[in-house]
Amino acid sequence: MLMVHLSVLSRLVSDYEALNRQDGDPVVRRRRDDLAYTLCVSTGTRDIDTALAAARQRLAQADSQADSEDATLLPA
Repeated sequence: MLMVHLSVLSRLVSDYEALNRQDGDPVVRRRRDDLAYTLCVSTGTRDIDTALAAARQRLAQADSQADSEDATLLPA
């Protein structure tokens, strides 16, 4: 399975969350629906709640991994 780049995944989540807080304007709804579809495809899921959870988990794992790699680079 292809994996979306972490910066793209982060942007998709933040854009979706920002639009989800806005009103029901048809243009906003369409963009939010497009983002939901893209998040589902990007995470291999079928609904937006599962897609958001999977995306957040992947981003958290990447942050955790980066933190542990940074810690190994610090002088003792």
